[in-house]
Amino acid sequence: MKTPLDAASLPGRAWRALCADLGDTGRDPLPPMGGRRWLRRFPHVLVVIYALYFGLTHARLLTSVYSFSGGALPEAVAAAQFAAVVLAMFRPLPALWLSLGATAAGAVGAKTYQLPGESWPWLITGLLAHAMVLLLLSLRRPVRVAGQAVVLSVGFGALLEWLTGDHLHTPTVLLSAIVFTGVTVVGASLRARREAKSQLVEQEVLTAEERTRRTVLEERSRIARELHDVVAHHMSVISIQAQVAPHLVADPPPELRENLDGIRQNALDALTELRRVLGVLRSEDPTGAEAAPHAPLPTLDRLDSLLDNARAAGLTVTHELSGERRALAPGVELSAYRIVQEALSNALRHAPGAQVRVELGYAAPGLRVRITNTAPAKPAPAGPGTGHGLLGMRERAAMLGGELATGTTPDGGYEVTAFLPNTSGEKQT
Repeated sequence: MKTPLDAASLPGRAWRALCADLGDTGRDPLPPMGGRRWLRRFPHVLVVIYALYFGLTHARLLTSVYSFSGGALPEAVAAAQFAAVVLAMFRPLPALWLSLGATAAGAVGAKTYQLPGESWPWLITGLLAHAMVLLLLSLRRPVRVAGQAVVLSVGFGALLEWLTGDHLHTPTVLLSAIVFTGVTVVGASLRARREAKSQLVEQEVLTAEERTRRTVLEERSRIARELHDVVAHHMSVISIQAQVAPHLVADPPPELRENLDGIRQNALDALTELRRVLGVLRSEDPTGAEAAPHAPLPTLDRLDSLLDNARAAGLTVTHELSGERRALAPGVELSAYRIVQEALSNALRHAPGAQVRVELGYAAPGLRVRITNTAPAKPAPAGPGTGHGLLGMRERAAMLGGELATGTTPDGGYEVTAFLPNTSGEKQT
């Protein structure tokens, strides 16, 4: 409930808010136009031309039509009006006050010469120059401030009309109200449209960043699920081998049994912790892993089947193997398979009818994978591809400490090259 003291203070607060809004002399430059560099300052050039035209016209109107012959005063009034329009591109509120001052000086000087039928207190040239000031102000200031500027400008003309009484002229208060309101509505609409567009661009950037981040997290979760299966399998094997080993030796010593029991228990504990931390990822798998939690993970042994599926989908795929095939770490096998799978999917999606070459190079340090495709034989259908598959490939290579490079080829095709270091030792197959 408001007290009388609060009610009495409302006019004071409103006055202070009005003074704060209309007394802001801060710099607020007119933003450049987007597009080519030579167009960026085009609005500024137009405003200067507009100000120069109406400044010269205003001076000529004061001297020739209103016979305003106060020495250099007509030119000074016109120069102030010109300066107000130019200043409005950088400091709109000081420009508003300068324009009102120039209008007052011109109106007082023109009233001295009682000319029937001529507009007053707003001379037509001054009215149009001030309208540009209001337009530039409403482009950068809130609607509240722009509305206050319109009320001030119309009220200023009405006050001059009321103070001077009747004389031979055509009143321009109503005309000024219509013109000033119209240009302010246009400016406020353009400002709102610019802000909405800016917010939309910001939102699109945030959405793209969020989509990329989510894709990386999903791919990492998928990698973690697959590694969970690989590591869990090997830990289970270690546990079983440690349990069976004592039975393979006649009369094993107690120390051996104790060590093997310790190995088995450590393996079981590690397996329990692994499942506790990573097992939840399987239940959150959006791709159906939960429906088939024990499905075997693909390795390079299934590469031929993958290539056959790509050929059946319409790709011409050749396969080349170099170097002596070696046993690779399960994570390397899985990542190599997934990289080839994603590269083939991209070729099928973006290069229909292309010829694809898959090369695997075995070496002691690791495995080199190279997938290249020629230019598409026909235009690719429009699709929502966002390059997230490439993010997944890079995540897999980075997880293993490897490298991945992608790019176009001179013949218009595309190439994916990855090196995956092997950490499983030099065991031969």
